[in-house]
Amino acid sequence: MADDKTLRGPQDSSRVAMGEDYEVSYWTEKFGVSRERLQEAVDAVGNSADAVRAYLAR
Repeated sequence: MADDKTLRGPQDSSRVAMGEDYEVSYWTEKFGVSRERLQEAVDAVGNSADAVRAYLAR
């Protein structure tokens, strides 16, 4: 099944995919951060949503 770009949520909710604008929009809204802050978190701890959440909570 192909990626449906009209969906607002991530295809794999355990991973933050910075390469997909609709996923970046979802995660920035979910975590209440800017794209830059989200990228900083992913660069620091990887793309695991749980690790990103913990990093942003610090």
